[in-house]
Amino acid sequence: MNNGMDRLLPMLRLTLTPGLGPVLIGRAVEAFGSADAALGASETSWKRVRGIGVEKARRIAAGVRETERAAQHELALAQRLGVAIVAKGEASYPPLLAPLEDAPTLLYVRGSLDPAQDAHAVAIVGSRACTPYGVEQSERFASMLAQCGMVIVSGGARGIDTAAHRATLRVRGRTVVVSGCGLAHCYPPENAELFDAVVEGGGAVISELPLSAAPSPDNFPARNRVISGMSLGVLVVEASKRSGALITARAAAEEHGREVMAVPGRVDSPSSEGSNELIKSGGAALVMHHADVLDQLEAPARYLHQGVHEHRYGATPRDGEGAVIEPAPVVGVGELALTERQRALLDALAEPRSVDELVRLTGAEASSLLTDATTLEMRRLIVREGGRLRRRPRG
Repeated sequence: MNNGMDRLLPMLRLTLTPGLGPVLIGRAVEAFGSADAALGASETSWKRVRGIGVEKARRIAAGVRETERAAQHELALAQRLGVAIVAKGEASYPPLLAPLEDAPTLLYVRGSLDPAQDAHAVAIVGSRACTPYGVEQSERFASMLAQCGMVIVSGGARGIDTAAHRATLRVRGRTVVVSGCGLAHCYPPENAELFDAVVEGGGAVISELPLSAAPSPDNFPARNRVISGMSLGVLVVEASKRSGALITARAAAEEHGREVMAVPGRVDSPSSEGSNELIKSGGAALVMHHADVLDQLEAPARYLHQGVHEHRYGATPRDGEGAVIEPAPVVGVGELALTERQRALLDALAEPRSVDELVRLTGAEASSLLTDATTLEMRRLIVREGGRLRRRPRG
């Protein structure tokens, strides 16, 4: 076993111990000083961890001792499958997910995580039994947002999820599948080719579940929380009243302080009852275009170091101090993934200019400049006023 695997073994043993989830593992590591120390802790010591009573302490202390063989097997299987295991706290761990108390202790990863890009992720979720309208809207929003530099996160399920992943790949965007089973399985099985394409396209298929964990409805609420947690906001495209997408939306708003948006559906369609009700009740912002999504995410995207609405919109006192944490200087959502040529055009628009002026200033051909201008306009970075272009003010 290599050093990286040696380092993971103690934490992996804790995650495989019955009765221990991410929150209790985090408290235990804090209380004992390390995962290694937690493995050797006595029953009496476990009782002192907040949230663990007498009976649970007894079960955990006994259970931890039985996990070494299972953890060794898990590491060997991961190597055989080409799956990486990333611990919370490592540099590649999804940056929006990391600050959350209930974030998975470990993530199993096929493909690659990219913290710089994954800091600008949006989730697209909806029903498995969707209508052609739902598929069309999922594809439309996913492709346009991906072209604006957003990472598209979804659950890899049939219906809306699959449409979002496929549309992102078609425009060569980055997409992340959060699986509701261990990565030794593929669910749904007909998406095996899609998941391979996600990995080959530079994205990732991830799961917090042990590799051999079979697909089960019991897994999906936790999977949905990961989708919400690693995204700036959740877009519900089409959801019935019983859709699991509503669990994701609820986690986004109530647990993670994320933006929740919904695409309106037909008023007489059962497939849209859940998403329409979200809008009606004020639980989601109504969005009709990808620009509406960017508008909802723009301000929060500038405060990625915070996890709840009220903190993300302003400076926050430090714990126990009078000083404040100033908002992080994060680039606006629309400015992600600009080409050098598009950046040069944007920089040239410090004041309104005509196309002829811009051609002279940038040295670009008029045809390519107009193409770039259209892209910047679509991303809501510039506006046209008569025959001139100008940069849209921030804020």
